[in-house]
Amino acid sequence: MIEIKNLRKTYDNKYWAVDRISLKINQGDFIILLGLSGSGKSTLLRCMNRLIEPTEGDIFFEKMNVRLASGQDLRHLRRNIGMIFQQFNLVKNLSVLTNVLTGRLGYHSFVTPFTKQDTEFAMHNLERVGLTDFSHRLVKQLSGGQQQRVAIARALMQEPKVILADEPVASLDPATADSIMQYLGEINQRDGITIVCSLHFLSLARKYGNRVYALKDGKCVYEGVPLDIDEARFKSIYGQEAKEIDIR
Repeated sequence: MIEIKNLRKTYDNKYWAVDRISLKINQGDFIILLGLSGSGKSTLLRCMNRLIEPTEGDIFFEKMNVRLASGQDLRHLRRNIGMIFQQFNLVKNLSVLTNVLTGRLGYHSFVTPFTKQDTEFAMHNLERVGLTDFSHRLVKQLSGGQQQRVAIARALMQEPKVILADEPVASLDPATADSIMQYLGEINQRDGITIVCSLHFLSLARKYGNRVYALKDGKCVYEGVPLDIDEARFKSIYGQEAKEIDIR
């Protein structure tokens, strides 16, 4: 579904935030990107849908060269790739329902109002994340975990083929973090939507991911299944002083 070839990104023409990354993502994968803050995980994710412009290399989404896409092609590409952010990226003074409906904007012109079917679909997606009764509340009245569930429902409104989740549980407590990952796991298994998720917690990677790419200083230092990451490999990714935190 996605193939990345020799991807490089620099912000200052001195340091490579992503340095010659190549990987393949198959339909239905649940890919985990592991690594310290600053290792290149977020940059890699945001290059996939052109929120950040790559410096070198190629990204192919279903054989389309993402780097060459523009206009309608780029809009169609982004419609097929949902995005979930660490800080939720919701409009806090609008209702939950309105925030979820914004996930449908890729299907409308700026002058076309949301339809009855859009609203019904939004309520369906809120039901999937357990927030039906919160539809008319302002987002700012919700907890962090509830806001992230709103963000998941918004991403589902796009009917995406892929969801990119940029450290979606980094600002949440352990129990809430696991519940958010459960929702993503259900979406992956039930809908067949490919998930690419950056994380810090190896225990969550083992529980939900079928494949891991570990980044360090912009380079891929491990590719394989999560269960093969032992203590030695964990320390090679995170440093000798690092200790694994188990989240269940």
